[in-house]
Amino acid sequence: MRAVLALARHEARLLGCLAVWALRRGRPSGPSGPSGGGQVFGYARGQGPMMAGLAFVCVVETLTMSVLLRHWPAVHAVMLFLDAYTVVFVIALYASQVVRPHLLTAEAVRIRHSVHVDLRVPPAAIAAVRHEVRTTHPRTDGELDVPVGSRTSVTIELATPVTHVTLFGRRREVRVVRFHVEEAERMVRSLSTLARSAT
Repeated sequence: MRAVLALARHEARLLGCLAVWALRRGRPSGPSGPSGGGQVFGYARGQGPMMAGLAFVCVVETLTMSVLLRHWPAVHAVMLFLDAYTVVFVIALYASQVVRPHLLTAEAVRIRHSVHVDLRVPPAAIAAVRHEVRTTHPRTDGELDVPVGSRTSVTIELATPVTHVTLFGRRREVRVVRFHVEEAERMVRSLSTLARSAT
């Protein structure tokens, strides 16, 4: 039951992001965050064409299934709903990446990816931060990788571990966090300054 509730909450949050994106609210337009008290760092640039291509493939599949199942109205109705929802899901996934960028404030850096990841790291916990491009991420205990297109560009090493909560509520302690950001060098400079001021 907990898994079902987690998935339902996940879907609702995705659709909420789609609504925000459609209304042109929450989209980062500069160095200030949504409340004006932080910096936003996007990671969705370059994902638009891929998501559009995936949505197009889903639309083609929908049309194809409509032709193949035209003699079975009940099955056709079910498949039409599922295919249409898949298209909405793909668009919502992209929207959630746009309206939920990484956010840097005086209290914490929030490392986010869509609605799947939202890790808060206090500045005092940061031991080192560097611009490091990686395309392979073997799963390792104590490390959290948040790649975009199989790529991460910033690495944070922590003096004290922080707790990452997964989609289904599993908790794990992490001491190294790798994630992708479009302006990696600006992110590293801002994080370094924030970490120094917290010590």
